[in-house]
Amino acid sequence: MNGEPKEPAKDLDAAKGAANGRAAAAERLINTVGVKLHPTGRTYELDAGPLTLRHGQRVIIQGETGHELGVVAVGSAPRPAAGGRLPRVIRVADERDLERLEANARRAADALAIGREMVRARKIPVKMFRAELHQNGRATFYFASENRIDFRDLVRDLSNEVRLRVELRQVGVRDEAKMVGGIGSCGRELCCSTFLPRFAPVSIKMAKHQNLAMSPARVSGQCGRLKCCLVYEDATYVEAAASLPKLGKRVGTPDGIGRVGDLDVLRGRVRVYFDGQPPKTFTADELQPAPALPPHPPTPNR
Repeated sequence: MNGEPKEPAKDLDAAKGAANGRAAAAERLINTVGVKLHPTGRTYELDAGPLTLRHGQRVIIQGETGHELGVVAVGSAPRPAAGGRLPRVIRVADERDLERLEANARRAADALAIGREMVRARKIPVKMFRAELHQNGRATFYFASENRIDFRDLVRDLSNEVRLRVELRQVGVRDEAKMVGGIGSCGRELCCSTFLPRFAPVSIKMAKHQNLAMSPARVSGQCGRLKCCLVYEDATYVEAAASLPKLGKRVGTPDGIGRVGDLDVLRGRVRVYFDGQPPKTFTADELQPAPALPPHPPTPNR
């Protein structure tokens, strides 16, 4: 009897272990906040320290190029640590910070105008659309171009003109649309410049799944590439279409045998074409597989 394990002691040890695990998890909670450095940029998770921050507040953070001003996109709250040390929010921005931000924006606009004028004067086939000035005496100019071009002379002259160390950064057309922003064909702000954290691969097959007209005006976004929103409902269309017959397939209907001509995927309806009578629309439940056609007799050799 003395050698048998004591079950209550095991339960007590398990309870203590679970309590210690919960306590350790609670200790790993830190006060984090989501901050955007640019209205169309990504949201960074930062350590807010003792600060209580609300959506829309402007804060000073420690960035890669020194102190930077950002806007709170996700209010502060205790959250599990994601692993590793997070950058810290230094303080809430004051009036002097906002004045410096406005002055920096004016200088960036002037620098962008100078850069565009130099590009036009040199007849370089690029589209320069954004300039950023940093605290460490550096300026970044963003441009879009279909080709790779030697910009060494432009960088030297532009650096002398704005009196800053200049970096030219080429981006794709999708990134350009994200950074510039705009209104889509749906009448809302572009997804990429509001909430999309990254670009997902989009294919023309997604447009075909949704029976969209294959015209560039219908399936292309502001960037000239396929719309990002084609991804959103693609899985729903694929799942709904799995229960419908394929286009061109022979099916049996209450009115006879015909061929599938059109699909209304979301409503589960099928338009069937018949020989010698007008087409009709049926639900998927009303259709049956058509019997196989008899094999053609072999052609006699002559």
